[in-house]
Amino acid sequence: MNVTAGALSGLRVLDLSILFAAPQIATVLGDFGADVVKIEPPSGDPMRFVGPVRGGESLNWALIGRNKRSVELDMTTPEGQATLHRLVAVADVVVENAGPSVLRKWRATWEELSAINPRLVMVSVSIYGEGGPFEGRPGNGTLAEAFGGFTAMTGETDGPPMLPSLPLGDVLTAMWGVIGALLACWSRDASGPGRDGADPKGTGRGQHVDIAMYDPILFVLSGTLTQYDGPGTRPPGRTGSRIPSGVPRNIYRTGDGHHIAVSGSTDQQVARLLPLLGLDTVAGRARFGRSVDRMQAADELDGLVAEWIAGLPREEALAVLLDARIPAAPVNDVVSLLADRQIAGRGDLVELDVAGIGRRTFVRPTPRLSETPGEIRHAGPARGAHTAEVLADWLDD
Repeated sequence: MNVTAGALSGLRVLDLSILFAAPQIATVLGDFGADVVKIEPPSGDPMRFVGPVRGGESLNWALIGRNKRSVELDMTTPEGQATLHRLVAVADVVVENAGPSVLRKWRATWEELSAINPRLVMVSVSIYGEGGPFEGRPGNGTLAEAFGGFTAMTGETDGPPMLPSLPLGDVLTAMWGVIGALLACWSRDASGPGRDGADPKGTGRGQHVDIAMYDPILFVLSGTLTQYDGPGTRPPGRTGSRIPSGVPRNIYRTGDGHHIAVSGSTDQQVARLLPLLGLDTVAGRARFGRSVDRMQAADELDGLVAEWIAGLPREEALAVLLDARIPAAPVNDVVSLLADRQIAGRGDLVELDVAGIGRRTFVRPTPRLSETPGEIRHAGPARGAHTAEVLADWLDD
């Protein structure tokens, strides 16, 4: 099989992972041209049976399995393990979230696989990572959001903690996994030869990439943790759609029943906002002109902005704010995203025929590369559809 040329064309990836977070690492690598081989048990990947179904087929699998080739292997048998070892010998990256005990049963631990292929990069995903007293506990993106502090910071000030309506922890894990895989590949390839020995750079070795799912959540909280002054002081907490370091920054309801987001909290932006509110006066500038002053009157200014926006229809409010160079945007839902002229003009969404399901909308791979852009070539394949093909391509069987 000739994978469409892309930024990662020639990179061979074995995906041993299941469910949502870890498999997306391999998915994104595949979006940018890597040859991704999904190893499935005879029973099929669990994601084929999780979540919404259309026409008897899983939408989750169509999404997560995209741009991958499916090879069926029974990893509990010596024959399956032997085939895996042969594939590992010519692979660049392995992605897994099975955990140490399962990997030992499969004869697929880092020590075993790196002995077969010293150039191998292995990305391991678990909620708590390696080391620490919680190592080995089961978990997922939802628990990572809670444990890592994100949930405690989400919600209204006087309300309970809230989980997001989207799988944020899983997606952030995937992005960090992609970064880790590519960092390890660069380190290996910058100091060693290519797989075929043709590269004059000599003996680079792979490495093990340990992804704890709560680590990306901690990264999101970097500023919050740095701003905390320690024991005896009030810790940061939930602030709804506002932030303690800037005003105005909130979601506001317009006069025609829509919502817009405004985030214009610098002194320069507020100076352009005050005339719109009728506050471009000596008293208004003294009270709201400087950040240090308006933070003492944050509730008042936020209420004045909300009142002004409530008196205008959405498009007019946006036009006036943007004309004053105050950052504002509509709060889009799925329906409005599909109709948005910016989304359409940039080609952010693509439609693809999915076997057994029909036309579905996918998000175009990001980031945008000018010469080797990502591409969704196909949705998730049938179980074991490429077993013979991959064994011929990778192993000359």
